[in-house]
Amino acid sequence: MGEGKTVAPTAGTIAKNPRKAAFASWIGSALEYYDFAVFGTAAALVLNQIFFPDDSAALGTLKAMMTLGVAYVVRPFGAMLMGPLGDKFGRKFVLMLTLFLMGGATFAIGCLPTYEQAGMLGSVLLVLCRVLQGLSASGEQASAISMSLEHAHDKSRAFTTSWTLQGTQFGSLLATAVFIPFAALPEEQLISWGWRVPFWLSAFVVLAAWLIRRTLEEPPAFTQTITVRPHSAPLGEVFRNHKRAVLAVAMCALVNTVNMIFTTFALSYATKGIGIERGTMLWVPVASNALGLLAIPLLARLSDKVGRKPVFIGGALVAGALMFPYLYMIHETNILGIFVIGVLMHGGFYSMANGIWPSFYAEMFPTRVRVTGLALGTQIGFALSGGLAPVAATALAGADLTGWVGPSIFTVAVAVLVAIVASMQRETAHLPLEDIDR
Repeated sequence: MGEGKTVAPTAGTIAKNPRKAAFASWIGSALEYYDFAVFGTAAALVLNQIFFPDDSAALGTLKAMMTLGVAYVVRPFGAMLMGPLGDKFGRKFVLMLTLFLMGGATFAIGCLPTYEQAGMLGSVLLVLCRVLQGLSASGEQASAISMSLEHAHDKSRAFTTSWTLQGTQFGSLLATAVFIPFAALPEEQLISWGWRVPFWLSAFVVLAAWLIRRTLEEPPAFTQTITVRPHSAPLGEVFRNHKRAVLAVAMCALVNTVNMIFTTFALSYATKGIGIERGTMLWVPVASNALGLLAIPLLARLSDKVGRKPVFIGGALVAGALMFPYLYMIHETNILGIFVIGVLMHGGFYSMANGIWPSFYAEMFPTRVRVTGLALGTQIGFALSGGLAPVAATALAGADLTGWVGPSIFTVAVAVLVAIVASMQRETAHLPLEDIDR
């Protein structure tokens, strides 16, 4: 996290601490996406058998994907709750609140009774935990990005905020890697207890994140803004003055479709539809996320120099287009092709969009409503992509879960839409934060 030195305050100013803000954002995002990714992996591999055992493989998988999507559907509503809290009471307030809400819900999933033990009660409780995860996620990322953006130096805002998304890559990698040894267990042990352990392990990440975040100070830009306008109504101001920005962020956030098809649908498609061994497929996102850990901050640094739009748009288009050969390689059971194209698509080109969007989206809003606007826009986009994309792809794959052309066309169409909307936005890479606030 270069260029992260704390800047000593001069008269009338408050110190920035980009390094600590980036690290605090990183570990919180790692927790959030560990929790989300571990559920997505479990949904693709075992949750249909545990909570929907009376259905066919395709129908049970579809229901598991719909349960996965519940958290995304509630996220816009959570944004309307968490966003204003972040703009009125502080970024740190929301970061601490969501930390325990997300961690508690994830731990609870590992304790749930199965369908065999409690019937539909287990399925209902699973959905309830996913709702709590969705409410938490809606405020966590927007607050973390705003915190790191406002602590950052103007020439390295994308680089500093990219550590939030680097944390999501680490969390996703960790979740998949943790699941690999349990997925290798005999079926009976995996179904009886093995699937629970990855959910329980989130408690360790919660503890680490709490220890780091409790000493983090609010960023100077927020502190100065709240001093001038202490009684603002962020949600009302967003709806009055920033509707276009919210819509733009929501449309651009549909780039998450590439990620959801890759991490969730493709895993289910490969293991249940084509019959590829699940342990093999779990290594693909591990390798991809490992590359993403390196690519995200480097590409964000590039966007600080050449601009947000060219990097973001290029990544969205190429990653979307590569879904065709990726799903085809799965269909042909070409393991080498699966790894090469999957890692290049997700770890390389998707990282071009993934590392840049925190600064690109956050710079569309002034400090006084940044968390609210960013949370609302991103969560609408994530709700559509995360809630509908795996379900749509599963439906397009057919009843036998073997079709690859329909899901590929769907992904490319979304990527083109994202690129068109992004091209219409203002380039903010070289604007001081003070100019954005005007």
